[in-house]
Amino acid sequence: MINIVYRLKSPKFFEESIDEIDLDGVIVRPLYLSICQADQRYYQGSRPAEVLERKLPMALIHEGIGEVIHDDSGEFKAGDKVVMIPNTPTGDDVCRANYSYKSKFRGSGFDGFTSDLIKLDSDRIVRIPEDFNPHVSAFIELISVAYQGISKFSEIAITPKDTLGVWGDGNLGFITTLLLKEKFPESRIIAFGKHLENLNLFSFADEIYQIHNVPDDLKIDHAFECVGSSASQSAIEQIIDLINPQGTINLFGVSEYPIPINTRMVLEKGLTIQGNSRSEREDFIGVVETLKQNPQLFENLEKLITNVCEINSLNDLKEAFDKDYISQFGKTILKWNK
Repeated sequence: MINIVYRLKSPKFFEESIDEIDLDGVIVRPLYLSICQADQRYYQGSRPAEVLERKLPMALIHEGIGEVIHDDSGEFKAGDKVVMIPNTPTGDDVCRANYSYKSKFRGSGFDGFTSDLIKLDSDRIVRIPEDFNPHVSAFIELISVAYQGISKFSEIAITPKDTLGVWGDGNLGFITTLLLKEKFPESRIIAFGKHLENLNLFSFADEIYQIHNVPDDLKIDHAFECVGSSASQSAIEQIIDLINPQGTINLFGVSEYPIPINTRMVLEKGLTIQGNSRSEREDFIGVVETLKQNPQLFENLEKLITNVCEINSLNDLKEAFDKDYISQFGKTILKWNK
């Protein structure tokens, strides 16, 4: 089978026909994809020039679901709906595959999911039920990032989890707050952000505060930073000020520039800072099982869907990225008709 790939060569997408795809492994046809901020950074050319030169041209998108059309092992049957795992381990390592330098990640160094067909190993897909909302399922990868960070937090936190704070009123902050409330229903979950119109959507949080209007006596046990960029500096400063001794600060936000941290207070309070990036197969399985057992989560996750764009051509893909770029909140879903 001949495969057509849509790749980005800054500043535009182009179509490329590649060699016939081998039928060893699993062949998946993408159905619904989701644009991530990382994809936008490539599309807008906001990554450092040396990074763009090294990684482009490249097919973008690492969030998506598809339909199996062939599996030579017989583990999956044609028509199975699956979520695709973008992280691809290439060798054994002492650390988790999502943190290993031996792993490859689709849409960041090698081709993502914007093509007619995707060839994957069977352990790089997870079956999802037919009745899952496909628009929400398209960003299971993003949900899995929050899921793995919360799982790690559960293992290392040594002080009470009575009050948990989430900084960031964007997509990841929304998802992290939602999953924390599901996992720790007895805890007081507080969302902190800049935009009140976004925070008002966090109906599952126990409390919401704009970052400039926080009560003087408020204290938290553990914190989750989902801000990113240069704004993460002020978020981390506020977290260190409000957090109780021996709390954990769980970092999710990505910045292209170094962020100063008040190490004096980190030492004084005995804080643990944990970095979180990407996810692995067990996290995808965990998210799928969580959604199966808690189908009411879909109702809240649907609030994140801002745009649904049908993709039939290169121009459709460009227009979808442009529309996503001007959206202040939420996810842009691509219905992949290629």
